Amino acid sequence: MDTITWDDFAKVQLRIGTVVSAEPFPEAHRPAYRLRVDFGPELGELKSSAQITDLYALDELVGRQVVGVVNFPPKQIGPMRSECLITGFYRDDGAVVLAVPDQPVPNGAKLG
Repeated sequence: MDTITWDDFAKVQLRIGTVVSAEPFPEAHRPAYRLRVDFGPELGELKSSAQITDLYALDELVGRQVVGVVNFPPKQIGPMRSECLITGFYRDDGAVVLAVPDQPVPNGAKLG
């Protein structure tokens, strides 16, 4: 495993956001949803393609808080420009479990 410095880690902006919309994303190469996530007044709403279709239904995502990396450059995914990476963990079966806070926190809060 490669090690990184504290300065390397400090460059990654992990923030809390609330999913404000979730819809199918049939144009994605792998099954995914198109999400809009509110990261608070500093960042506003950002779009993301999230490969979380195995464990999450669209109707249960809206209102859920998620952890996102907000300082990657935008990435073109099919017809959509993804502006953040929603984080999660792979299970043995390949399904992604969202990384989420266990208590509500303000949108835009940074991982500390």
